[in-house]
Amino acid sequence: MLGFLPLQAAQKTLDFYFIDVEGGQSTLIVSPSGQTMLIDTGWPGANGRDADRILAAAKMAGVTKIDYLLITHFHVDHVGGVPQLAARIPIGTFIDHGASVEHGKDEDALFQAYVDTRAKGKHMEPKSGEMIPLKGVSVEVLSAGGEEIAKSAAGRGERNPLCGSEAKREVDTGENAQSVGTLITFGKFRALDLGDLTWNKEMDLVCPVNRVGKVDLYIVSHHGMNLSGSATAVHAFAPHVAIMDNGARKGGTVEAYQVIKSSPGLEDIWQLHHAVAGGSENNAPDQFVANPQEKPDAGAAIKLSVREDGHYTVTNLATGFSKEYTSGRP
Repeated sequence: MLGFLPLQAAQKTLDFYFIDVEGGQSTLIVSPSGQTMLIDTGWPGANGRDADRILAAAKMAGVTKIDYLLITHFHVDHVGGVPQLAARIPIGTFIDHGASVEHGKDEDALFQAYVDTRAKGKHMEPKSGEMIPLKGVSVEVLSAGGEEIAKSAAGRGERNPLCGSEAKREVDTGENAQSVGTLITFGKFRALDLGDLTWNKEMDLVCPVNRVGKVDLYIVSHHGMNLSGSATAVHAFAPHVAIMDNGARKGGTVEAYQVIKSSPGLEDIWQLHHAVAGGSENNAPDQFVANPQEKPDAGAAIKLSVREDGHYTVTNLATGFSKEYTSGRP
């Protein structure tokens, strides 16, 4: 169950629903205009579990269609649920980075199932630096298909003193490095979602200068796996709040958690699951965790709602616990 909260009346808010797809990713975004963008769809199979959880979030949000479906990259925990979801709710425009760079029997079948579904709607293949036309919100593509923004927008571009303090890693030639990463802006509020963009690619965005800037919300890269999330990048983003799309036994690594926790200006980390391997010292307190126990798994979600006055609230939909923050970075 996603839990229940009454719909907010009248206020034009930007709402995020972080849906538990068991260590994959699926984030439903509802703009103040009422348009929707879903980032990824979780896994296939399991009797349509992830598609049903997305549908439940859409019902809670009061929406009946997905205007834009953004697929960050073609791994099964991000794109696998597309056919099942499309059978349950209309999808207007499919957004992705192009063709998959990974091939094999399973990889090709996964991509073809997506392409067959995509053919029933419109298709966008944005390049880095382009915008996704979600009404009422700025959605800038920072990375796509292995290419990243070359220039900094206004207010960004400060030299990053952490560059060179951590070594780069082996070049990633797979789908993770192709991830479509976005910066979502509503007034002073700024949210960063880089999909599963890996270590070197994240560093390239912030070195020698930070072309992303500081953010309010960091949607933790790669489910909190230590293949991403260097201090060089995360500390340059300097988020107020981090939300981690981890599973009980996927992501939420000690290394990633400690990097985020030590980031300057961080107020809280929220998680979809308690990470079993992390222990109490490397997990957020239970009130900030949607699914604090490995079993039974209720599929609980986290909601973030941004008001026009710049304040935003994060809510654990399993318990109703919420906390308010103020957006805007110097």
